[in-house]
This record gives sequence, C-alpha cells and structure tokens, in this order.
Amino acid sequence: MVPAIPGLLLQASLWEMVGHATPLTFAVLVILLFFSIFSWTIIFSKWSTFRRSRNLDARFLRAFRKANGLDSVMVVAEQFRPSPLVAVFDFGYEEVTRQAKSRGTVNNKIALERTLQLGTSEEIAKLERNMSWLATTASVSPFIGLFGTVLGIIRSFVQLGAQGSSSLRAVGPGISEALIATAVGLMAAIPAAVAYNIFSHRIKEMGARMDDFALEFLNMTERTYGE
Repeated sequence: MVPAIPGLLLQASLWEMVGHATPLTFAVLVILLFFSIFSWTIIFSKWSTFRRSRNLDARFLRAFRKANGLDSVMVVAEQFRPSPLVAVFDFGYEEVTRQAKSRGTVNNKIALERTLQLGTSEEIAKLERNMSWLATTASVSPFIGLFGTVLGIIRSFVQLGAQGSSSLRAVGPGISEALIATAVGLMAAIPAAVAYNIFSHRIKEMGARMDDFALEFLNMTERTYGE
C-alpha cells in the first residue's frame, strides 16, 4: 500500500490540490504567497542598491584620495550620489565648514568625529531598511506553513473517520494537499534567510568601509586645516 502514495501525488497536479484546499488552508497559502512576493521584491531592490552603492563608493574613494583638499572633493561629489560615502562626506564637510567659518580653523575634532559617526549611523540605518521583513519571513513562514499542514491533516483524518475507511488511498490526497502549505512556507523562508545573511554581511562591510573613510576624512582635514 505504501508505494501507492507517490503514484497518488503524481496523479494530482499542484493546482488541483490547491483548488481542493479548505478556505482556511487557502488563506494560509495566500499569506505565504504575499510574504514570498514581498520578500523577493526586497531582495531584488537590495541587490540593486548594494551593487550600485559599491560601485559608487569605489569611484568616489578613488576621487577622494586623488583630491588636494575637501573643497575639490565637494566639487566632484555630486556625480557619485547616492553613494553612502558621499553622504558621510557631506556630514563631515558641513561640520568642517561650520567650524571654519566661525573660528577660521577646525579645532573641535571631537565634534567632527561625532558628526562623521552620525553620518555613518544614518547610512547604515538606510541600508538596513526592510531587513527586518526578510528576517521575519525567514523565521515565521515555516510555522505558518506548518499551521496550514496541521489543519489539512486534521481535516483528512476527520474525513477518514467519517468514511470509516483505513485505506491510504482515502487519506493520501488530503495529506498531500496539506503538505503543500509546508512546502510553500519553506519556499518563502529559504530565499529570505539566505538573502538576509548575505545582505547583513554586506552591510557590515559597508559600515566598516564608512568607518575607514571617516579616518581618511579626518586625515585630510588635518592636512588642510592643520596648525
């Protein structure tokens, strides 16, 4: 009797099994589909953002290291937006300009360091936007799918008891329909988990790069306004 189960699964198409699902199980599938679609939207958006930011950061960093001073960097910075390094540079440049106008030089290095750190924190916050949704999808979707599977299995055994039959052929289709919810839950969770781990690593790399850039900015400021 056991070998008959794979044959039953092959005979019924995926859409037929979904069509026979109960309204509650169907609602679970719709919720999982929404999680999956929204997660993939975030994944493609983040992938594009990180790739663009990495290219712009590299180009801006080369221009920054070749520049003779902060003013010359500011002239070319516009063409590298929306680079995170350019945003950090803007924070630092505004603080340098503010101190230079009021005092003629930059002598409050602590304020400048704090301003650069604020710029870095703000850019990291932008990069982390919607990352919580990927984490939520990765952790919650399998349980939502399991919930739908449990409901389907309970329904199958209730029908099995009502029919008074112990045949696997009688309960097999219902169980296969129920297991779809678990499969869909895993299909939503696995890409979200992989993307979350990859993007988290990218954000850490970019955060470290912004911290290093802040040190280079401080060095250039000392060369330009050093006593």
